[in-house]
Amino acid sequence: MDLATLIGLIGAVIVLVATVLVGGQPIVFLNLPSAIIVLIGTVMVTMIKFSLGQFLGAAKVAVKAFAVKQDTPEELIDKSVELAQAARKGGILSLEDAEVPNEFMKKGLSLVIDGHEPEIVRSILHKDINLMVQRHLEGCQIFKAIGDVAPAMGMIGTLVGLVQMLSTMDDPKQIAPAMAVALLTTLYGAVLANMVAIPIADKLELRSREQKRVRMLIADAIVGIQDSQNPRVLESLLKNYLPESKRESEKKPVAA
Repeated sequence: MDLATLIGLIGAVIVLVATVLVGGQPIVFLNLPSAIIVLIGTVMVTMIKFSLGQFLGAAKVAVKAFAVKQDTPEELIDKSVELAQAARKGGILSLEDAEVPNEFMKKGLSLVIDGHEPEIVRSILHKDINLMVQRHLEGCQIFKAIGDVAPAMGMIGTLVGLVQMLSTMDDPKQIAPAMAVALLTTLYGAVLANMVAIPIADKLELRSREQKRVRMLIADAIVGIQDSQNPRVLESLLKNYLPESKRESEKKPVAA
């Protein structure tokens, strides 16, 4: 679970609700026509921009912004060095029964154990990485589209409310409801875009970059193991993926 995303979203909602409650009469901030214009209107317009499959898959992609379970680069480097040591001692085939929790690393090792050429292994792994980035990009684009459409739908609702208000100027009882639609649609659109859609899109981009970096690390490790690279050299190579402050920390002795 990504606590930063969860805490940030809950905190923003609490701040908004507290502000409404302090001002008194929170019921005035609830308006069904405004919600329909913004929420349903945003969904419908966003669907126009994407295929149905892409749109429905956005919810699955959004889960990555909240629930993320990923091996750390440090753990992957240690595992890669361990596998490199085992390969140098017992050969590549000795890795067939090795315990590898990371699925992408397991896939790469399977290609190596099956005897594929290094160029083919590298090509397959990099193709997998590029396709993963493309899938994540589609999810980001959907939430960015929601962030663009929601304020626009809020503005459309505002114009609808103003038209209704101006058409009922002779009836004071109708002015207040029309004004509520005019103002609240803008508020709902801004909240949906700036508190939900755009932050999730940004977090998905961050997750995509992190996963790409981790998979590039794994791809380099697999190629190094296949080339029977010295474990110490492989460790130094993979540590380039770490922040500079962590590269020199806790150096472990590595068997040649």
